[in-house]
Amino acid sequence: QVQLVESGGALVQAGGSLRLSCAASGNIFSINVMGWYRQVPGKERELVAARTSGGTTNYADSVKGRFTISRDNAKNTVYLQMSSLTPEDTAVYFCNLKQAMGISFNYWGQGTQVTVSS
Repeated sequence: QVQLVESGGALVQAGGSLRLSCAASGNIFSINVMGWYRQVPGKERELVAARTSGGTTNYADSVKGRFTISRDNAKNTVYLQMSSLTPEDTAVYFCNLKQAMGISFNYWGQGTQVTVSS
């Protein structure tokens, strides 16, 4: 079992910055993908950014150049540095961990609210 604990969500003004953190604990494999998704009411959860344990990254087009995902593999922690925030970034942000060993495992954090005021 894996637990994900997010922190860092807040109310911020448009143009501001925010850093989200997600610490993973439990039975974590050495090869995995950690990432951030976001969801607004009435819409599907969407990928924001993900980073493999090997360092490969993937970003949603809407956040490229504004958000940066990083990891501390020794601490099993993933970060999302968000800058130039806009009201359209307002959402609940969820941490995610994917790993596989014969079968796939997919874990979610409880979510942290990010609200960007105009």
